[in-house]
Amino acid sequence: MYVPAHFAADQAAINELLSNPGAANLVTSTERGLLATLLPFVYDPDAGDHGALLGHVARNNDQWLLPALGESLVIIQRSDAYISPSWYPSKAEHGRVVPTWNYTTAHVYGRLVIHDDPAWVENLVRRLTTLHEAPSADPWAVDDAPARFIAGQLRAIVGVELLITRVEAKRKLSQNRPAADIDGVIAGLRAGGDLESAGDVERAQQDQIRRT
Repeated sequence: MYVPAHFAADQAAINELLSNPGAANLVTSTERGLLATLLPFVYDPDAGDHGALLGHVARNNDQWLLPALGESLVIIQRSDAYISPSWYPSKAEHGRVVPTWNYTTAHVYGRLVIHDDPAWVENLVRRLTTLHEAPSADPWAVDDAPARFIAGQLRAIVGVELLITRVEAKRKLSQNRPAADIDGVIAGLRAGGDLESAGDVERAQQDQIRRT
């Protein structure tokens, strides 16, 4: 990944991305070429030397059956947004501005381990459920469903674990713009209803201020 210095994510930002990966793309190189699947993941910081991302695939998905050649890759992406130059005060000053795209992403590399083990998969499903049901006022639990039904669902999936070897992460959130332009970006995103992207830019701006 191309990461200019002013867009490089620090360790705190990387930890936050890994701890809240949501759904991410698992990419493996196999004898049949590249394969990719979008999966929900949960981060285990205590696994291996650098932590691990845990997820599951459908048993009918060939990706888990075909051995990964070399490192595998999980691509995590957070909010992204088009940035209009009309939001920059500097447009009125000199006009030397162009559109761009803001985003936060991480490329997580590692060794893929397959877990065709009902106990491992059940533990993972419970972790994922707890993580994503936590904000709900009436959270669903695995045990809310009949045990025989859950057992059948678990037999239909296989666990995957990416033991992390390295992470490349990038926060492209207008850090290369003057402060007034950054304020304009935040205002423009909010006006368009993209509060998540606006919040990302605002947090990056605050991080910059703290470092100076």
